[in-house]
Amino acid sequence: MGKRLISQRRGKGGIHYRAPKKGVIAPVHFPIPTLETVKFKVLNILDSRGASAPLAQLEISVGKFAHIPAADGLIVGSEVEMGPSSEIKAGNILPVENIPEGTVISNIELRQGDGGKIVRSGGGSASLFSLTPTGAIIRLPSGKSMTIGLKCRAMIGRIAGWGRTEKPFMRAGGAFHNFKSRGKHYPRVRGVAMASVHHPHGGGRHQHPGKSTTVSRNAPPGRKVGSIAARKTGRAKVRRIR
Repeated sequence: MGKRLISQRRGKGGIHYRAPKKGVIAPVHFPIPTLETVKFKVLNILDSRGASAPLAQLEISVGKFAHIPAADGLIVGSEVEMGPSSEIKAGNILPVENIPEGTVISNIELRQGDGGKIVRSGGGSASLFSLTPTGAIIRLPSGKSMTIGLKCRAMIGRIAGWGRTEKPFMRAGGAFHNFKSRGKHYPRVRGVAMASVHHPHGGGRHQHPGKSTTVSRNAPPGRKVGSIAARKTGRAKVRRIR
């Protein structure tokens, strides 16, 4: 009989393919918004499992803390300001309507008060392209632009940990633990390298799929591998102008 495909086992939602909660310090979000400008002290810079950026632990009050992605340049003992009249300095949190155009920002709210949802990975940064009466236009790291509300908050500066991708994995164990902390499967074996009982592309004297790799969107779980509902595949044809 053969084993179920990896995609089938992942779809079941078992514990082996679920991002573990062990090592996760706390939810990452901005403190509760206030009308006045308040100051928080950075108590510690922490490493959270599964997060590509270090976390800054802010002391809100005695025994109460908030955790945000650390901005590049924050150190233990620094002060972080939050409010409309905060200084334009790395780590401070302001509504985008109070941020000058062209400023580098990160950890941006999509809706007012959601605590920051986008541009939160290590080394990530966006730029405030322009302010309009209907909203603020943000230029994302991908090059795309989006519009958010003027009351949404953002953090000045880029996220720390920007050099993490420059160091290569020297051993397979490092990549294994990196993927495991995010609930991803590693190493990934090619389907053509498997036996035919384990994968639709397996089997045969040579490593080739033996059939079209484009499958229907409605294909059953055991067959839904390859290019799923692809509009077109292969190399694009170059049109010559005569």
